[in-house]
Amino acid sequence: MDTSLLEPGIPNYNVLNQTYLIMIMTFDLFGYGKYRYTFVPKCEEVADCRLNDGAVRIFLNTRGVNKKDVSEELVHLLHYLEHTTDAEAESSESERIHRLHERVRKVKSSEEIGVRYMQAWEERYYERQEAREKGIAEGITQVVHALIETYVEMKMTREEIKQKLIQKLELEEQAAEQYLDTYRDR
Repeated sequence: MDTSLLEPGIPNYNVLNQTYLIMIMTFDLFGYGKYRYTFVPKCEEVADCRLNDGAVRIFLNTRGVNKKDVSEELVHLLHYLEHTTDAEAESSESERIHRLHERVRKVKSSEEIGVRYMQAWEERYYERQEAREKGIAEGITQVVHALIETYVEMKMTREEIKQKLIQKLELEEQAAEQYLDTYRDR
């Protein structure tokens, strides 16, 4: 990641600027109730030995509870990011949040951007839905095949297995037949 920040032919990593990777989470990833978790690489074997490569990873948690350990403005920003409403922005005394909210409103009011946003959101929604349904179907198939395998080991006939599947899983006869066919084809 850092090498792309150097000019070609410059082998000196000391000229790299400090790099910050900031993740804003709407949940507490680490479970300590902090608004901010800051990580700098350090050696696990020698606590005082740090890797001074300039990389800092910061995880911001919109649901932190340690207000006294961070700036009030950060708390307001994180709360605003989770509750991006006109009322939330107006209740803030931060000029930065007011400017940010103005930009958010402009983006939301732009028909072209709004349409692109909704299309992207809809595509992601359907992709997730499709993946979820596929995962469920694969899981069901694995469970049914495990049942069939158990019934086969019990020396049941194909017809007995089909009737068990229909009875236990409330399947239609055609679906039970399809499961039996796919199990046999494995």
